[in-house]
Amino acid sequence: MATSLHWRYRVGNQRDWVWRGWQTRYTYLRAATGESSTPLILLHGFGASIGHWRQNLAALAQHHTVYALDLLGFGASEKTSAPYSAVFWAEQVYDFWKTFVGQPVVLVGHSVGSMVCLAVAAKYPEMVKGLIMINLPDSSVLEAPEWLQKSITRPFRWSLSALGVVTQPLLGIAKGVLTSPLVFYPLFRLIRSASVIKLWAKQAYATPTAITDEVLEIFSSPAYDRGAVRALRAMIHPKTKAEMDYTARNVLPKLDIPILLLWGEKDRMVPPKLGPLFIKYNPRLTLVAIENAGHCPHDECPERVNRIILDWLATWQLSDTASFAGLFVGNTDVTKSGADHLLF
Repeated sequence: MATSLHWRYRVGNQRDWVWRGWQTRYTYLRAATGESSTPLILLHGFGASIGHWRQNLAALAQHHTVYALDLLGFGASEKTSAPYSAVFWAEQVYDFWKTFVGQPVVLVGHSVGSMVCLAVAAKYPEMVKGLIMINLPDSSVLEAPEWLQKSITRPFRWSLSALGVVTQPLLGIAKGVLTSPLVFYPLFRLIRSASVIKLWAKQAYATPTAITDEVLEIFSSPAYDRGAVRALRAMIHPKTKAEMDYTARNVLPKLDIPILLLWGEKDRMVPPKLGPLFIKYNPRLTLVAIENAGHCPHDECPERVNRIILDWLATWQLSDTASFAGLFVGNTDVTKSGADHLLF
């Protein structure tokens, strides 16, 4: 429903919290009913912030106390040079939970926020009662025979060898060039320009009318904060061994909690065909496709996404053995009226 209120007035009670000496931003809404079920913690995607949940917070807070964080380096949280990674942000989420929540929660993540959700669930299982992920940009579940991997990489290695280039340090060289001030600073000014932000939004959203001035402001404003260029430079690094331990391929088989994975059918940033590959790694994972939605279905069609999330929460909390998938497979009326269907 359209409203004239600025998004900052639609995201609950914003507060600042100092984490490890860094200023961070969070918000919360108490359950409207006064009696909260399991609390929710919402984690935004790359380049986004609390504002990206402005169409979800109030709806989800009908029956749940809801918290949302600006991960360090994003939104209104401090922009600094830090060892950014899904594992690092998971530590921020855990410390926030210990400080303000203190009871098991359901984590709700979007894109990179989904990767943080997995890391939190793996490192701190005592705080996670369930996971809701809106797409999951994790290619660890992709499989290819060894002969195919070699056939793909061999021509590349040969061509580089012919030029006298050693392939092993190539990634490090590329990173060094890309993040050098002479290259990165002008590139950053281009990245945060209005034209590039709008171009990115056109890739992320399947519905052009969903790309409003408000959306563009949410994505672009933090890029002009002090230290923003320094923070983004710090985020560019190859994955460490510790980070590889928290990929979906490694984490999902170990989780014994209900998991809901939503995916926009028109996602051009993280291919929807990746979704079904996660199912075989955890039998408690339910995958639901959202029609006519791209990379940000929670913002493009919030009413549908909010309803799916609330129904799923109500279903598995009533009975841990209940199958949310049955609402879509066994009830044809729901399938037709919701215009959503399972990917498998």
